[in-house]
Amino acid sequence: MCGIAGTLNLGSGPPVDPEMVYSMLEAIRHRGPDENGVFSNDRVGLGSARLSIIDLAGGRQPIHNEDATIWVVFNGEIYNYVELRRELESAGHVFSTQSDTEVLVHLYEEDEQGWLLQLNGQFAIALWDQKNQTLILARDRLGVRPIFYTLRESAFYFASEIKSLFTQPGIRTEFDPIALSQIFTFWTTLGKRTCYRNISSVLPGHYLKIRGGQMTEHPYWTLNMNPASDSPQPSLDKAAEHLLWLLKDAVRLRLRSDVPVGTYLSGGLDSSSITALASRHSETRLKTFSIAFGDQAFDESAYQQRTNEFLGVDNDAIHCSHVDIAAAFPEAIRHAEMPLLRTAPVPMLLLSRLVHEHNFKVVLTGEGADEILGGYDIFKEAKIRRFWARQPNSAFRPLLLRRLYPYISALSYGGDAYLRMFFGRNLSNTDDSFYAHRLRWQNTARCLRFFSPDYQNEIKGYDPLAELAESLPAEFKLWNPFSQAQYLEIIIFLSGYLLASQGDRMGMANSVEGRFPFLDPRVVDFSVRLPAEHKMYGLREKAVLKRAMKDQLPQETLRRSKQPYRAPIRSVFFGGDSLDYVSENLSPEKIRQTGYFAPESVAALIAKCQRGANVSETEEMALTGILSVQLLHYMWR
Repeated sequence: MCGIAGTLNLGSGPPVDPEMVYSMLEAIRHRGPDENGVFSNDRVGLGSARLSIIDLAGGRQPIHNEDATIWVVFNGEIYNYVELRRELESAGHVFSTQSDTEVLVHLYEEDEQGWLLQLNGQFAIALWDQKNQTLILARDRLGVRPIFYTLRESAFYFASEIKSLFTQPGIRTEFDPIALSQIFTFWTTLGKRTCYRNISSVLPGHYLKIRGGQMTEHPYWTLNMNPASDSPQPSLDKAAEHLLWLLKDAVRLRLRSDVPVGTYLSGGLDSSSITALASRHSETRLKTFSIAFGDQAFDESAYQQRTNEFLGVDNDAIHCSHVDIAAAFPEAIRHAEMPLLRTAPVPMLLLSRLVHEHNFKVVLTGEGADEILGGYDIFKEAKIRRFWARQPNSAFRPLLLRRLYPYISALSYGGDAYLRMFFGRNLSNTDDSFYAHRLRWQNTARCLRFFSPDYQNEIKGYDPLAELAESLPAEFKLWNPFSQAQYLEIIIFLSGYLLASQGDRMGMANSVEGRFPFLDPRVVDFSVRLPAEHKMYGLREKAVLKRAMKDQLPQETLRRSKQPYRAPIRSVFFGGDSLDYVSENLSPEKIRQTGYFAPESVAALIAKCQRGANVSETEEMALTGILSVQLLHYMWR
């Protein structure tokens, strides 16, 4: 794992100064504290800040091929590098290291068109082809690892994190109003957009090619939600058997490392499944890491303890108080490099710090299972609402929704009338492509009312949902409703938020690499194309995974309903130990100075929080988003 950065001369500028690339690497040293390396010539500069995990002694980057005509820097892991290396050596390629990185240059030589599809891994790659004077930036299928880029005058810059780009003169830290509109609707941006003007992200499953001054972007993989039609669908038992085989192999590959590997353990089904499978490969007691909350509404430590005892693993936990989360929030924002509408990434930052303190660099986690196997309550919500829509006057059917969200205060004190009003909006519009998500997005978008009149004028007439609709694949309408909802959850929530703000950025802040067996390409392809009833049987989520793990985990873990990972918000910023930066950044003077939000609206929200009144979910999201925008405004100026 590494941080990468570099530049390409698009015109007739002077040769690349390697010190400039080193300065970019210094800004992301946390991603790779073990060593730096730079290759530069008259056209290109490639840099790597390395976190050494495979071939500790010999895997220094940049790495080149036999005649030094192809150079690569690489952030990530190629899990099937052993098998690929054997094939490449059989084809006559000569290796000089034992690293997975070197596979990339030889694989590109061998199969320039299809090399990326052969990779089972998580990666952001920058490859320089000297003969063809071509720079290629490539990103893994689901966007586990980030890579950003920008153009300034006659130079192209790229880096694993945006803060690295800000080290270069003339690259500005100006917010993009359209991007903020998207974040305050979806929790993330759409497509290649970032929250900063003129700074873009390579799309998941795509590669960017720059040759002869021309830049083009191409997909090499797309998410296919079509049910498998070339053979009869397997029974639930057969599907569970095959899923278990795939997961076992995905875990085996992700345990390849020259340093110790641990797991994150939340106490839920997903992380417990990965921990159970990983423990079978461990010659000593597997090390696991968990989060415990002082607030019982968020704490899962009792379930963690039961799983630890059942599996016989060695667990350490970080205990997060409200003060801990508040104190670490600015650091989390600095690493996320985008506004957050949730505090949930902060405990993940603290957890990766615990991992680092125990001298671990690698952890396996359960991310991705809810998206590919239908684990979220939003899938149940859509199913219940469709059931209700068939008898819209039913008094009983909408009550099924009450048990889904006990943590949303408005549903508790608002009564049945509020429940019917909230979930009954657009109830009968079941042909809506966004049926499962529209309520959530509309609810989040209410945060936009806190923006200042000037900023609202900048986004006037813009509809984030319309832009999203235009980007959907042509076959989207042909998929069943469950697959449509899964697709949206994968490309927006998983790729745009969970793997980014809550995953890569919080782990790499402490030089910790997360690995995700559920996102193995074979597991994803098999899972998303299973029949919907194998994923959600009635209202029983992830049925096929529970069947697959029935002999691997304690029964209470298998029977337990999904509990979403959350962290407190209002009590963090307006509890008994509120920190000075909160009041300072939310003061009318600072709100007026930055100009993004309406001082009167923000002041009213703060007063409501301070007097302990009931605060809605939307207001909590707005509070977090406003504070994070304010913090970001001053961060790199």
